[in-house]
Amino acid sequence: MTDLITLNDLNAAAARIAPVAVHTPLLPCDAVAAQVGADVWIKPEMLQRGGAFKFRGAYNFLAQLSPGERARGVVAPSSGNHAQAVALAAQLFGCKAVVVMPTTVRAAKRVGAERLGARVELAGTTTQDRYERAVELMEQEGFTMVPPYDHPWIIAGQGTVGLEIADLMPDVGTVLVPVGGGGFSAGVATAIKLRAPNARVVGVEPANAPKLSRAREAGKPVRIPSVAGLADGLLAVEVGGITFAHHAKYIDEVVQVDDSALHAAMRLLIDRMKLVSEPSGAITLAALMTGVVKPAGKTVAVLSGGNIEWDGLVQLLSDTPS
Repeated sequence: MTDLITLNDLNAAAARIAPVAVHTPLLPCDAVAAQVGADVWIKPEMLQRGGAFKFRGAYNFLAQLSPGERARGVVAPSSGNHAQAVALAAQLFGCKAVVVMPTTVRAAKRVGAERLGARVELAGTTTQDRYERAVELMEQEGFTMVPPYDHPWIIAGQGTVGLEIADLMPDVGTVLVPVGGGGFSAGVATAIKLRAPNARVVGVEPANAPKLSRAREAGKPVRIPSVAGLADGLLAVEVGGITFAHHAKYIDEVVQVDDSALHAAMRLLIDRMKLVSEPSGAITLAALMTGVVKPAGKTVAVLSGGNIEWDGLVQLLSDTPS
């Protein structure tokens, strides 16, 4: 039986990252509130260091390594945001970082990791491709692996987002959180349920990467043969075993959102909130805008990140109707 993280683990992670992480606000989203007829707030993790929530877990992980482990360096497989987070955390600790990214990685994410001092290697297009290359590097060069999601230290670090929501809004009614490999959704769901147990937690995943939906149907993680789509940060082929144990206890519902809904959510965030979101980051807001999730009580859509730059925005949004 998998041990689940505790409130003590979450509070300890919050204390570790407090000196370096941004305590992102809850912002009222009036445009979507008017559309859905309920109070809606967003938690904008694109304002986090590194441009996404991933910095929380990466820093919490590196903070618990021994000085010797940090001296040997770290390696991390990532679709993009975890790579930048590990690169930044490693820079702050003064240790070497190598990140393994897909051959299809968006330029902004690759350049971001390099800018933060990481060595970038490219390997295939799937989470398995990246993981296998990271294991090779770990064995060849003595690095410590920083898992992207399936580790208690990572889950606890990401879960600090949920603690902040509960601190700012103890009477929250519904929380929507994106689902990739599951570290973020597991951590946030755990924190919300432990601090605001009456709240409903909804996981939101791309319709073309329904790994948590399939896992819930099977009662265990299930590998999806192939995934593709705009929300590149959420295209894991399988949720982790540790993350799934948290999902099974703490997530109330899982929904899916089509790629076609992401453009409108991204544009609304730019036009009405003056926030830049990558497709993965906008998926929770898209779930509300399309009616896939009906809000109940005070509703918070967690936006996971904003690692997209000008050329990517132009390419994605220029042909989208206003």
